[in-house]
Amino acid sequence: MMAAVVLLGLVTAPEARALPDGLALTPPMGFNNWNTTGCEVDEKLIRDTADIFVSRGLKAAGYEYVNVDDCWAEPQRDAEGRLQAHKTRFPGGIKALADYVHSKGLKFGIYTSAGTVTCAKTMPGGLDHEEVDARTFADWGVDYLKYDNCNNQGRPALERYTKMRDALKKTGRPIVFSICEWGENKPWEWGAGVGHLWRTTGDIKDNWARMLQLMKQNAPLDAYAGPGRWNDPDMLEVGNGGMTTAEYRTHFALWSMMAAPLLIGADLRKVSAEHFDILRNEEIIAIDQDRKGVQAKVLSNADGKWVFAKPLANGDVAVALFNENSANATISADAREVGLPPAAGYTARDLWARRDLQTAGRISAVVGPHETALYRVKAGGDWFRHEPLVSGGLELSRPVPGVPGDLLPPGEPVEVAVRATNEARVPVFAPEVSLKAPSGWKAEPVAGPRRGLLTTGESAIGRWRLTPPPGSAGTKAVLTSEIGYWTVGFGKVTRATDSPVTVPAAPPSGRVWASDVAWAAERNGYGPVEKDLSNGGIPARDGKPLTIDGTRYAKGLGTHASAEVVFYLGGRCSEFSVDVGIDDEKEPATKLGSATFEIYADGTKAADSGLKTWADPATTLKVGLTGARYLRLVLTDGGDGVQYDRGDWASPLLTCA
Repeated sequence: MMAAVVLLGLVTAPEARALPDGLALTPPMGFNNWNTTGCEVDEKLIRDTADIFVSRGLKAAGYEYVNVDDCWAEPQRDAEGRLQAHKTRFPGGIKALADYVHSKGLKFGIYTSAGTVTCAKTMPGGLDHEEVDARTFADWGVDYLKYDNCNNQGRPALERYTKMRDALKKTGRPIVFSICEWGENKPWEWGAGVGHLWRTTGDIKDNWARMLQLMKQNAPLDAYAGPGRWNDPDMLEVGNGGMTTAEYRTHFALWSMMAAPLLIGADLRKVSAEHFDILRNEEIIAIDQDRKGVQAKVLSNADGKWVFAKPLANGDVAVALFNENSANATISADAREVGLPPAAGYTARDLWARRDLQTAGRISAVVGPHETALYRVKAGGDWFRHEPLVSGGLELSRPVPGVPGDLLPPGEPVEVAVRATNEARVPVFAPEVSLKAPSGWKAEPVAGPRRGLLTTGESAIGRWRLTPPPGSAGTKAVLTSEIGYWTVGFGKVTRATDSPVTVPAAPPSGRVWASDVAWAAERNGYGPVEKDLSNGGIPARDGKPLTIDGTRYAKGLGTHASAEVVFYLGGRCSEFSVDVGIDDEKEPATKLGSATFEIYADGTKAADSGLKTWADPATTLKVGLTGARYLRLVLTDGGDGVQYDRGDWASPLLTCA
């Protein structure tokens, strides 16, 4: 049985019926320009995108909507009150552009806001102009409307979005209606009767922390999704360049598991070949587009090791094993637990490697940092014809609870393992494991595998005592593990995996501000953790002076929930003091901005601020650190979401030997 099951997905939703128009029976797929261009959009980009959809296989893979976001219109309506295309960026007009998209066998989408002006404030919004705008869109041949939430004058969301729904229906043209309400009024509870999809989150950004944050907001809402009614955690960032290829693969895999709309947010004229291959993976797209229309449930997420299961129309189950952590993690699920019937064997198709593997019932993998293993699992059938599923790779323990396992202090030996586990019904023979460390590192064998064969569930394990050289402080390195074995019918199989690790900087000395010390690890909800500035937005160094309730601080760390900063102390420090609070770069008009500040000495919580809101003055926290190897500063969202949760760690003073 899987340990530490967290029932995130068990939301009891009221019976929700989709609009009776037969639209969006699978999540919409296509393109939207906003993530890559913002207001710098023109008709050439849209035409070029339609051409690329056809020429590079995206249309064949299922993408069909080519959508224009904000800034496409003139700032004033015409004499009849109708919206007008921007004369410079869209000189041919919107109808001609829609006709061009249609000529490629694709569909055309457009944008406006349920307010007086749109979010960019460059063009009129649809508030109190719903009928004329809907009629205009229908006359132009629009197939999809994204209806935003800016400048809404405080009018109730349900009223505004229902009015546009009725106006679209009155035109008689089938138009998919996307409610972009950011999840502010729980649209998953009422959206099925109003639109075809609804945003459950704020805007996505092209970074790992923000993507992860939106996934965690959207994942528990699985009960509300279904054919014609979809949870929307915002568009794809794949190809924009702010994440690694592994992170983009996870982004695409998890959005597909969550039955999210797949709207490409990158300029396809600039996307690399490897990122194009992610977007064109038809087997993963098939998981998103499955006719059963079920959003995956989260079966567990203990210690950042996530298991998602999504039942499919033909009886298969898609299983995603996602590693949130910065070090390798072994993640497993059992066929019965993911909803498959008893069987002598199962076929687990690896959707990234595009190969079929056999398993006796356990689906398991050593998953790299920020990666997702994705399988389509089938009970019975010809499972016995496939290569055995053997999970394996480097395993790094967490010597200190909560501290990333990929932190290997210089000069300190740590035991690591390379494991190969046979998950198949048939045996594998002559298992081998090996580890290669960088030049100058000590990798001393402690124990090696002693098995000639591995039957179901058995492992071959090699252990090493690994020591980074003292002079490697403040560097990064790569450890390479390899597993090998013989199989009947498939010969010898070998697989090597690179695992990144970090050697933290030397411990601080004397009395020093934490913002002048190199941290060992950090994660932040919105852009990077800032030194001596508040957390502004996504770009680095874009914050303001640290200020809490009118008091300005010269030194400190600017974070945004959810956040964590880890410092390596090596047992040399005795005390830490800090003033904590929500930065004055806040939103008092909406009374948003609340968080809790937690301090950990190794695995023990040493201090907790309690809930701090946007209206509170700073609180001083002071903790003893004697003997602690690590200091962790943790900012949570206070339990009410992360909007404007800019948490300042002001005047953070370390006292060390």
